[in-house]
Amino acid sequence: MTAARGRIRRWHNDPHNSSSSASMMNSRRPPFMAAVLTASILGLAVSTTAQNRPQTRSVYDRYTEPIAIFKTGLGTFTKSISSMNKEAQAYFDQGFQMMYSFAKPEAVRSFREAWKRDPACAICYWGEAWAWGSYLNAPMRDEEAPHAFAAAQKALALKNKATPKERALIDAMAVRYVEKFDAAKRVEQDRAYRDAIAKVAAQYPDDLEIATLYADALFLLEPRYGTRDLNDPNVRKLHQVLESVLSRDVHHPGACHLYIHATESTIAPGRAEACAEFLGKSIPGASHINHMPSHTWNEVGRWGDSVRANLEAWHSDQKAAIGEGFAIYPEHNLHMLLYAASYDGQGAIAMRAGKDFARLTGDTFYEVLTLLRFGRFDEILEVTRRPQGETTGGLWDFAQGYAHLKQGQADFAQLYLARVKKAAETSTAQYRMHSAKDLLTIAGGILEGEIQRMAGDLPSAIASFRRAADVQEGLQYDEPEPLPFAAHHWLGAALLESGRFEEAEKVYRADLEEHPRNGWSLFALQQALAGRKVPIEEVAEEFAASWARADTWIRASRF
Repeated sequence: MTAARGRIRRWHNDPHNSSSSASMMNSRRPPFMAAVLTASILGLAVSTTAQNRPQTRSVYDRYTEPIAIFKTGLGTFTKSISSMNKEAQAYFDQGFQMMYSFAKPEAVRSFREAWKRDPACAICYWGEAWAWGSYLNAPMRDEEAPHAFAAAQKALALKNKATPKERALIDAMAVRYVEKFDAAKRVEQDRAYRDAIAKVAAQYPDDLEIATLYADALFLLEPRYGTRDLNDPNVRKLHQVLESVLSRDVHHPGACHLYIHATESTIAPGRAEACAEFLGKSIPGASHINHMPSHTWNEVGRWGDSVRANLEAWHSDQKAAIGEGFAIYPEHNLHMLLYAASYDGQGAIAMRAGKDFARLTGDTFYEVLTLLRFGRFDEILEVTRRPQGETTGGLWDFAQGYAHLKQGQADFAQLYLARVKKAAETSTAQYRMHSAKDLLTIAGGILEGEIQRMAGDLPSAIASFRRAADVQEGLQYDEPEPLPFAAHHWLGAALLESGRFEEAEKVYRADLEEHPRNGWSLFALQQALAGRKVPIEEVAEEFAASWARADTWIRASRF
């Protein structure tokens, strides 16, 4: 089994439900996000404590604040409704675009503004009910359920003023919510809604929005971290519905967004390439839409395109401060940016994103990990603020130990290694869906192996690196991965140093299965082939193409 498919391929990470106390990377920001981003732009550190301060206002208060029609940032999407009020139509279209962008609070607020302009607009209340509910990145919460139910009931009360198609949508939405919500039984309503919206989709087969809503309902019933077997009938059905939309409109923002998530962890992520080409610009001010193509680009090795997508996403996050963009998961966008740039050899961008991540979250571990990736060991030692989380703090320890080692201070490296090992053995913490044990075992293996290598004990170093690589191969699917480098890059380099060229070639080819077209492995693969006296011209061409945007000169697959 190749490394790419040996690693457990799982559902896309839920940005709302990270179980790490230190991980804020994907949490949706409430309305004060613009102020936080402004502080980030000005270079002010945002403390983790401030980010985690409990909200003093209810979800209802925050989700029902008035919202304006955005003059810039929206796409051309429109879904005609029965209301004759132009502002109601504009807000309805905005709400739809926000839902397609996973900007849930803004969607609720937009649909509410629509029915405020036309209180008789039944489909506007339907939109609010839809927006309060579960979506791919988070289930509906207890405090949201009453508002979803109330909006659905209001739509039902007004449906005699709606068109037949609108009435069908309203009736389907009505079965999704119950007055006495029980989260443990939510799946019962989700199944009922799936069956109801399936009938509407069959009744109106040419309506692409209804088909996308049907796909969304199917997706919500799949195991969140279940395997993506293309032969699974549920997966086939989901793909079939989404592909039917994209075959008629490859630019469809909602269907393409879902299709990328539906394909990214399968053996065929490239199926979404065609629509991903257009998705990022479809709602130009929505940072999550800008970012989404990178989920495909990373899987097929289009690292430069992934960097570009996440730069645009981060720009939209910053534009939110002046009302020209929609900040959606800004930490996630920075994480993906530093990850893609690291694999693309764009050190300046990766390290800047690591620093911006620290400024936005107060957590410095990605700052030091990107510095380590690009060999800036003296700068690692200047980052003295250790993260409080067990996992992130342990990764900071790893980087500090590695930097001390490279600065000729092996004794300090051993002290930090002891910390990392102890945390790996004792911590029960999680970062995203990954255990501290796994991540710190990988980091500890790299640090221990490098200490052994520099002491001249290559056999022990190779064994340490191999243990780290084995654990990393077995990590649960995540996009992006938690570490911006692969243990294979250390293992392969040590094998090359030992003259074990055939083994090194296998290691680098395995990494290229997992991280296609990455220059670190392509560069070292040339070294392995040359050691075996095998022609390297084809690989040399691949490396030149992969490293065309890089700002980093390398002599090995790791510093």
